[in-house]
Amino acid sequence: MEKTFFFLYSLVAFLLYILALPFLFLFSFKSKYKDSLPARFFLWKNPPLKPDGIWFHSCSFGEAKAIKPLVDKLPSELLRMSSTTHTGYDAILDYTQESRYLPFESLLFFWLKPQKALVVMEAEFWYLLFVLAQKRGAKTLLINARMSERSYPKYLRMGWLYRHIFKHIDEVYAQTALDKERLESLGAKNVVVTGNIKLSSLPKVTQTLVKPSGLIICAASTHGTEEALILDAFYRLKQEQSEARLIIVPRHPERFDKVAGMIEAFGKANNLLWHRYSEDKSLEDDIVLIDTLGELVNIYSISDIVILGGAFEPIGGHNAAEAAQFGCKILSGKHYFNQVDIFGAIEGIAIVEASNLSRRLLQHGLLKPTRLKYHTDISPIVKSLEDVL
Repeated sequence: MEKTFFFLYSLVAFLLYILALPFLFLFSFKSKYKDSLPARFFLWKNPPLKPDGIWFHSCSFGEAKAIKPLVDKLPSELLRMSSTTHTGYDAILDYTQESRYLPFESLLFFWLKPQKALVVMEAEFWYLLFVLAQKRGAKTLLINARMSERSYPKYLRMGWLYRHIFKHIDEVYAQTALDKERLESLGAKNVVVTGNIKLSSLPKVTQTLVKPSGLIICAASTHGTEEALILDAFYRLKQEQSEARLIIVPRHPERFDKVAGMIEAFGKANNLLWHRYSEDKSLEDDIVLIDTLGELVNIYSISDIVILGGAFEPIGGHNAAEAAQFGCKILSGKHYFNQVDIFGAIEGIAIVEASNLSRRLLQHGLLKPTRLKYHTDISPIVKSLEDVL
């Protein structure tokens, strides 16, 4: 049965790859995908990783940064990294030059080399990735595994697929006991609850910034319509506190220009000064757009209030612990379903409806400084990896 599934899955994946090639070729000329698509689907400048290492695969920038506590405990010469996004790839390059874009599954047959271990972050459930890595000698681990209330029914509908995937995952390290229960219902074995790895070692300040006068509001990791919502709330506050300043940090770099245009129009309409951080490193204007990567924690360190994006729309939220370590007052929307464990580890976050953001910001004096209630122990994962060295 397993051999039949392996053959059929591989065949379907190959056929889908062939059918998608013309579209992939066209999309590869778009600036957003000009590096990742040629590397992932055509192996352009994307040679195999060296064999016999500890291979970490993470998708996003945040996930790639979150594995640093594990990476720091392993010999640097054994590190192998892969990612599927441009920002994730930029982040893993900080760990080792043995960093690659993860190829599409059908290409793994001749790209993937034997490794000592494969460590996959969160929800990157690629069947052939786990199967081929395991068949070629790697111990396979899924870490920081989660299954939100929102996504769990979708996984259940595809339960037949995930049961095949989990047959080839040796160990699973889940964020919560509820995640463990859900993962086991889909066939996961050797599941250990370790907490959220993103709480084990939070990113530190890389540059000490001079805090401007007045109330500093950071709009962090914003998406879609959230900037407009926050700009409106800020303007209402600005009417009462003229020295208040807003620092906006969009989640995705490809949106920097669009957000800049939005801020420019808003500033002209309301007589507010603004600038892009890449052009001027001061924070003295009414509104500053952070259009460079890696600055968010530095901004958190001087912020009084953080409006955390990704939750005023049904996106799932972002890591509030990075701001909570500085005791910032935090306002978040209600759609934080991917961050339930982290939010539960923080005292003082205010959850507000999008329509109520302006009022709560005006009442910021009633908000409580946030505090982390506990951290995470990653020692079981470290021990598991040390066993293969």
